[in-house]
Amino acid sequence: MTRKPKPTPKPELGSEERGRFAYDALDRTIHERARLGIMASLAAHADGLLFPDLRRLCNLTDGNLNRHLQVLQEAGLVEVLKEGQGRTSQSTSRLTRRGRAELAAYVEALERVVQDAAAARQALDGAHVAQRSASPRPGWST
Repeated sequence: MTRKPKPTPKPELGSEERGRFAYDALDRTIHERARLGIMASLAAHADGLLFPDLRRLCNLTDGNLNRHLQVLQEAGLVEVLKEGQGRTSQSTSRLTRRGRAELAAYVEALERVVQDAAAARQALDGAHVAQRSASPRPGWST
């Protein structure tokens, strides 16, 4: 009968570790895929984009783009400027100063997520290498 090894006690988390992986800066308003695409498109075009161009870049329908722009406008992240009336009107969307700042904070948080995931992957790969070198494979002599 084989005994299972006792689990190693987990160290207590210090106060500096609390919420370490909460990623609070990943704002839900921006995090939605279509809105993130809109924000990124507008960030790449500082002077703004006409509605049809933004629609094509983000691969959205008129209704979807309108709704997402409305959400971003209400959050103060995007402004929509309308020129003309009726069939000759054009809408240009661009990021507000706040929108640029919020997007920068969001991207910074995403970079932290990527760094944390890369570190976890590296630690996991290192543990697998150490485990393989510590225990020879069955049938292999050492």
